Amino acid sequence: MTWLAVAIGGAIGAMARYGLLLSLSHRPDRFPVATFLANLCGCFLMGVLYVLIVQRGLIPTCWRPFLTVGFLGAFTTFSTFSLEALLLWQNQQPLIAVLYVTTSVVGCLVAVWLGYTAMHFYFSQ
Repeated sequence: MTWLAVAIGGAIGAMARYGLLLSLSHRPDRFPVATFLANLCGCFLMGVLYVLIVQRGLIPTCWRPFLTVGFLGAFTTFSTFSLEALLLWQNQQPLIAVLYVTTSVVGCLVAVWLGYTAMHFYFSQ
């Protein structure tokens, strides 16, 4: 049953990311906004879900594979991020490539921290 939960979550996450990609036009020589936003949102949600599932137990742990491995695993993407950074570099856009890598790594770390911290703040009220 866990495998099915991961598969369904992954299908939904992949469709959500594809929808985001379609809604935001992308050119190989421009900052990859869709992947950047998917990764930031996914990291924020991972911080939120960690608190809700692991620390607070407000969402049953049986939902963890569906939500984190399935949905967020498919919605976020390190492989696409890596390819886009490489293509920017190869398309003579080193400044955009470095900016993309730096803002993605720092931004995603901040996003997961913000999600985690927001939940702790919410529950401390």
